Amino acid sequence: MKQVYLDNQSNTKIDERVFEAMKPYFLEYYGNPQSIYSLGSVSKNAVEEARKQAADFINAAAQEIIFTSCATESNNLALKGIAEAYKSFGTHIIVSAIEHISILNAAKRLEKNGFNVTYLPVDSKGCVSEEELQKALKNDTILVSIQTANPEAGSIQNIKKLVSIVKSKSKAFFHTDAVSACAMIPVDAADWGVDALTFSASVMYGPKGAAALYLKKGVKIAPQIEGGVQENSRRSGTENVAAIAGFGKACEIAKAETAQNSAKMQILRDKLISELPKKIPYIYLNGGQENRLPGNVNFSIEFVEGEALFLLLDAKAIMAASGSACANKNLKISHVLTAMNVDVAVGQGSILFTLSKYNTEEEINYLIDEFPSIVQRLRDMSPLYSHFLKTGNRMKAGPGTDYDDHDHCDTNCGLE
Repeated sequence: MKQVYLDNQSNTKIDERVFEAMKPYFLEYYGNPQSIYSLGSVSKNAVEEARKQAADFINAAAQEIIFTSCATESNNLALKGIAEAYKSFGTHIIVSAIEHISILNAAKRLEKNGFNVTYLPVDSKGCVSEEELQKALKNDTILVSIQTANPEAGSIQNIKKLVSIVKSKSKAFFHTDAVSACAMIPVDAADWGVDALTFSASVMYGPKGAAALYLKKGVKIAPQIEGGVQENSRRSGTENVAAIAGFGKACEIAKAETAQNSAKMQILRDKLISELPKKIPYIYLNGGQENRLPGNVNFSIEFVEGEALFLLLDAKAIMAASGSACANKNLKISHVLTAMNVDVAVGQGSILFTLSKYNTEEEINYLIDEFPSIVQRLRDMSPLYSHFLKTGNRMKAGPGTDYDDHDHCDTNCGLE
């Protein structure tokens, strides 16, 4: 079996059509887009064509697209940029507890600079409560940021509904990090009514180094990178023309093919969710099966450690993750699972499989065949599992953590 790549939430394989669209801007049309001679004009035209493609993909106007280097930059620009631009109108910001770390860390920086931040809790499925959002809104709330879909829990929020709540109760702007949703589910900035939206090429079969922030016409933003006039003076720096051209092509392809690709992924996702619990006892699906990203499978496996799971999977040429790409080197339970109230001891055995349009049923069958023996091998070495087999009781795994909460679990461990 060739390598099986199931970490597509951190990065996807580039589509060959995207790669072909990028090549001319490395070898032939390498002029700076800000130059007035013909070689620069070709590069400028490529950037503007990509802007139209990106805008068309999310149902926006071309002038509402700001190109950046990555989703992290777009999120920082949205949160800090809008907050700083409207500080005179209020200092209260709302974000969900399961946002990408680039949002959470930007929020922490804003707190140090005099802003007040409310971190909205989520339920056991990773969904924001509409009631909690209503209660959190204040007279001085200027910005709300809630992910369209969480890459770890797979949960999809009803952004249109959440926006309507915010707009009916306040004058706050609404930003959504839609990175995990793009090329997975339909994304429509105009229909949702959002004021800002982040999306990125690297997880939709495009290149690393290109992302965008949709900023609704009329919304002000304070630039976070000072310099030249690029991106209408909202994001300075020489444009990565090849990557931007590739991003535009990826958006064009995604608009045409997302529905069929997602339908295929959902079949494979559901097979994993159905078959692995039949072969592995004490395995719990994190998040709900409804309103879940079509390529997302996240399990917590009791009596094993996540790090060991990954190493043994990698030895079988299967690549997976423990959470978001920015946090998977941290051996602690992720902030997402913590917010969903997943038991710490069980959550340390979490594993995340994320699918792409390139994954096959053969690869999924290989995982289903190989994974149970890996889990059993680790459990055979676990004193916790040995104690459980002898006594039927879970041992305490550390201060404040007790496996006894899971004595009556089945396939969902109380997460539904």
